[in-house]
Amino acid sequence: FLDYGNRTVHRLAANGEKLDIPLTNKEFQLLEYFMKHPNQVMTTNQIRNQLWEVNAEPISNVVAAQMRLLRRKLESINSSIPIETVHGLGYRLNLKK
Repeated sequence: FLDYGNRTVHRLAANGEKLDIPLTNKEFQLLEYFMKHPNQVMTTNQIRNQLWEVNAEPISNVVAAQMRLLRRKLESINSSIPIETVHGLGYRLNLKK
């Protein structure tokens, strides 16, 4: 990653192509978490417990909000990183496509 004052740019490599994308640390942690667990459905609770403080609001939509922001940033660079919503269960980085 590259640090420019208060902005951090994380460098991603996908299919041999390097991409610079301005992700917050939390967005990067979220993407990294999915990359460490490819093709596994991760529940909102699992994600929240792994990446946020233990006493985070259980009914908070913090995970959904961060997923929305991460997906927007990935789409803005035409990334094909397939993070799917698995209805009623959670989210999955689907690399089997």
